[in-house]
Amino acid sequence: MRKSQITRKTAETEIDVTVDLDGTGQYDNETGVGFFDHMLDQLARHSLIDMKIRCKGDLHIDDHHTVEDVGIALGQALREAVGDKKGINRYGACLLPMDDALVRAALDLSGRPFLVWNVDLPTSKIGTFDTELVREFFQALSTHGGITLHVDALHGFNSHHIAEAAFKAVARALRDAVETDPRKADAIPSTKGAL
Repeated sequence: MRKSQITRKTAETEIDVTVDLDGTGQYDNETGVGFFDHMLDQLARHSLIDMKIRCKGDLHIDDHHTVEDVGIALGQALREAVGDKKGINRYGACLLPMDDALVRAALDLSGRPFLVWNVDLPTSKIGTFDTELVREFFQALSTHGGITLHVDALHGFNSHHIAEAAFKAVARALRDAVETDPRKADAIPSTKGAL
């Protein structure tokens, strides 16, 4: 049962997140931020992690709290769902092209959060969405998911394409990392014996 449900309530946001690591990539995400919902849908679809997210945030201020807090709750849900990490691959990587954009993501479900972010989004907005929030989401996901995450945009000139390629590349890397290896189904993927 590699599933999790997280509820997070603050003065700024109310969030419910449900994930199933052994899903088929089904998604049902509603945060009130259209572009962000589209990115979360991509994350679910390409990771094959079933994902349902509901967020009511203080969008009258801006999208920041919603995006960051969803990253926090989703990170917590992923960490809980992966459990003691017995049998997982642990590592994942993807080099993903999307039109003009080429993004590389590599991650380790190490329990040691760290984000390396080498992504230049050339515009400050994608529609009404602040592009700086893309990094904020991945920072929160990494920190609260216990994920070492490297994301590098190797080239691209369209902010939408670069951001979407980043979400898809992380999704594909996450898909590989949470998959189980039947040759090591009862083993922690570390010489330390714990992650």
